[in-house]
Amino acid sequence: MGSRILTMKRQAAELGRIRTGYSRPHPEPNRRPIPVKSKTFVLSSHSRDYIERAAELYGGSVEQWTPQGQSVAQFRVITEAAELRAILPAGDPLSQSYEMWSGGGCSRRCDGVTEQITRQPCVCLARYGEDWHERKADEVCRPTSRVGVYLPDLPDVGVWRLETKSYYAADALAGGLDTVLQATEGRGLMPVRMWIEQRTAVRKGKTKQFQVVMVVPSLPKLRHALSGPISTAAALDPSSLDRPAIEAPRPDYLAEARACRTSDAVIAVWHKASAAGHGSDELLADLKQIAADIARGVEPTTGVITDQDDDGDDEHDGEPGPDADGVYDVEVLGEGGEPAADEPPTSHPAAAWPTAAQPGSGARR
Repeated sequence: MGSRILTMKRQAAELGRIRTGYSRPHPEPNRRPIPVKSKTFVLSSHSRDYIERAAELYGGSVEQWTPQGQSVAQFRVITEAAELRAILPAGDPLSQSYEMWSGGGCSRRCDGVTEQITRQPCVCLARYGEDWHERKADEVCRPTSRVGVYLPDLPDVGVWRLETKSYYAADALAGGLDTVLQATEGRGLMPVRMWIEQRTAVRKGKTKQFQVVMVVPSLPKLRHALSGPISTAAALDPSSLDRPAIEAPRPDYLAEARACRTSDAVIAVWHKASAAGHGSDELLADLKQIAADIARGVEPTTGVITDQDDDGDDEHDGEPGPDADGVYDVEVLGEGGEPAADEPPTSHPAAAWPTAAQPGSGARR
């Protein structure tokens, strides 16, 4: 039996990143690249195979690319897809914090109240006040939102990390994911639609333009999103939730009745059909006819009349003969010459048609 480190995070492998922007070279070689907001999603990975497959699915051209401040080359594709279909894993997939990065890595990570690395009160709030987020990005921490999703049409098992550093988008992204978590309680997969939405906001007389990544459940009806966790099969194919269930094939009750040798056995076929919800007036009439034919000695499968008592021995007609062991089935008389009661009593009532359908209650039409 294996064992685990209890304090170690258990997370799926990260196959690549989903981005909402990219950079283009500055006209002046010594200047930093110019950031560009993308209207479509940008996918990047260390694996060229993943990016080539993404380009086939979402459009765009594969290019080699080195992220700013790094030395290891990756691959990316600026897709033509303004919307992605993805699957949220179980649990809370969203991670948010205020962060400041430098050449030495992450120097500050804050939850808005406490800076987690130094365990000190929020530096930006103390230094610049409540409107600190409106200052330049190189002066204060940036709100960073990360969420890992599965892209089911790309190879291998692992998550693609969506990351955005928009202050205004952080709240919208959290609100959308909270709606999903309310539906699943974090206990199952949820198919989602993600798209980039361009928005504007007026703050102190100035118009701010920003991007929001919308994440909403991708289900045929709202009731599906509010009815709790769904199966993995439904997460992969949400349209299956709205398909009618495939009804099991109905038994051929008439063929089963024609194979019976007694009327009671035919009545048992009717009770079986009725219990399964397959009873109907038409089926009842047909079964009654088959039972009547059997009682009259008509072979129900051929219609041939048989005379089971005609054995050429008139002297013993009507008397039962011996069984295979030569034993006669005789009636045992009780005291006073009356037939003895059954021992033990039968556990099931005698076979009978429904009350409203007793023989003679109506003619077959």
